[in-house]
Amino acid sequence: MDRIDACIFDLDGVIVDTAKYHYKAWKRLANELGFDFTEEQNELLKGLSRTRSLEIILEIGGVRLSAEEQAVQAARKNEWYVDMIRHMQPDEVLPGAGAFLESLRTAGIKTALGSASKNAGTILERVGLAPLFDVVVDGNAVTASKPDPEVFLKGASALQADPAYCVVFEDAVAGIQAARAGGMKVVGIGAADVLGAADIIVSGLGDMSLQRLKEL
Repeated sequence: MDRIDACIFDLDGVIVDTAKYHYKAWKRLANELGFDFTEEQNELLKGLSRTRSLEIILEIGGVRLSAEEQAVQAARKNEWYVDMIRHMQPDEVLPGAGAFLESLRTAGIKTALGSASKNAGTILERVGLAPLFDVVVDGNAVTASKPDPEVFLKGASALQADPAYCVVFEDAVAGIQAARAGGMKVVGIGAADVLGAADIIVSGLGDMSLQRLKEL
């Protein structure tokens, strides 16, 4: 790409790994509802909203709850999760993420976070990365979950960036589909056999550089 207006990042699995905290909270909820929830099943929740995640978990457990009861259970899970992330430290930033974000800052490339998490701002503050993002678009600002491109399009709009000149960094299939639907280039973070629809695939932001970005 000769022109890059902005880079938009998913949070979990790209910048930090909060999956373990989500998993612990969802597993506790499932156990209290009378069934188990495995790490393998947790993979089904990647990139999804809290509401959709709860729906899937209830399907797994064969549990039916009213909309009001679902709201209560989702809130309980979030309380447990927020309590855990309040104790996060800067050393929980994934390898290379901080350095790559700094390099974008130096190069004058705008940055946004585009995450389904409603606690994204809290997490960035806890790990010390909040100053490296111009915009945070999280689950509080969107109504549609990935693979709908809303979160990425809102990030581009807030940065006054043309989607055609934006690059998204994602570790989930739904996120890559969302970036594609928004007309953006996408870097997959993770396994090539899972994220094949991305423009390029790397193991982590430690493998990214400005030069590699421009080669997209």
